[in-house]
Formats: sequence, structure tokens, C-alpha cells
Amino acid sequence: MLVLSRLMTAALGAASLMVNLLAAYADRPDPRSVAVVGNQPLPPDPQRAKAIDACDLVIRVNGFVVDKPGEEVVGSRTHVVVFNRAIRATPFVFQDYRRRLYLLVEPGRMHWEPEDVPGWWPADLGAVPVSNREVVLPLSDALGLPTRDEPTWSTTGTLAAWIARTSFPTAQLVLTGFSFIDNPDQTSWEHAAGDSCIVGPEHQIAAEGRLLDSWTKTGDTTLLR
Repeated sequence: MLVLSRLMTAALGAASLMVNLLAAYADRPDPRSVAVVGNQPLPPDPQRAKAIDACDLVIRVNGFVVDKPGEEVVGSRTHVVVFNRAIRATPFVFQDYRRRLYLLVEPGRMHWEPEDVPGWWPADLGAVPVSNREVVLPLSDALGLPTRDEPTWSTTGTLAAWIARTSFPTAQLVLTGFSFIDNPDQTSWEHAAGDSCIVGPEHQIAAEGRLLDSWTKTGDTTLLR
């Protein structure tokens, strides 16, 4: 069983309302397994796809993809979408959106990011803001990032993983699509959909990779490559 750090325990208690929302969208109110799927391009793997879709709660990030009929890469189920305002929406982002929870992370609001909603966002789709104080800053503290004073914070993928781990600490966590765990020195991102882009200067992905990799040593987190 994962032993929570003091920072993770504080985040869990403060974000209880978000935990209740996540539980409401899961297959069961006490998820025993949670998958967080990043956007690294991955080769076909039937076992990976089945492991993701078998989870009680599946969280995907930003401009994600899901498997089309006949594909077996990252599964097809989605309960929760964690995104930021710079999202590059794929055709999959809004599929069946009335049945999903959309969580908006906005750490940049602490420094320079404007409070804008993309003009193409569906008019009948709401989004739940993720608290910077209750979620983003505890994660930054765990990563050793001075987010309160400087414009540096984690990627949306690591925020999604942190939300999953702190919200359901006894669940089995399945991670996949996080390229920086194996390649912490990369300076650009390759995406499963869309063009590549630089790793933003606000991110310290080596620290994020160390944190997520440390979780895999606990027995409660599995990394699927």
C-alpha cells in the first residue's frame, strides 16, 4: 500500500469535494483502479489497452486519442478529462462529453495566464476548475518547485496523476504515456495526435519523472510502456 507523504495527505483532505465528483463519474464510488493516460505516442499493445479499459476510473489529458474499432493501443474508455486552456482538441475530446467530467487546471493564473475560455468550447459544457491552492501548490511542493514566486509548475499529465493518486490513495494506479519518465532530458514533446512542440520553460520534467517513477516502487502504481 502506498504510504502518503505529508504533502499528499494535506492535498487529499483539502480537495474532498473534487474527490466526490471523481467518484461520481467512476464505475464505482470507491474506485479500486485508476488509469491516467498521457499523450506519448505508443505502439499497439492489446494488454495495455485492456488494462486501461478495465480500470474503474480512466483519466485522459488535453488533446488525447482513444482507440478506434480494431485498434489496441490506449483503450477507448474515458471518465474524466484533465485539460488546460492551451488544449489542442482532437475529435475524441468531446465525444460523449455529457457523460464525462472535465477538470480545468490553470496554474498559470497565479502569474500571467488570462481567464479565457476557447471560442470553440461547447456552449453547453461546463468545466470544474482545479484549485491551485489545494492541488497545484502541494504538487509543486512535492516537486520542489517555487510556484508561489516563480512561473514554474508541473505538466497537466503529472497534475492528473497527482489528482488520481491523492484522491484514491488505496487504489491501484495505472500510468501510461508519460515519456519524461524514461526521457527526462527531452526538449520537445511528441504527441499521439497533432504536431510536436517544445517542452515549455515553466516545466521541470526531470523532477516530475522522478516523482512518478518513485510511485512505481511502492507496489500500488504500475507504469505501462
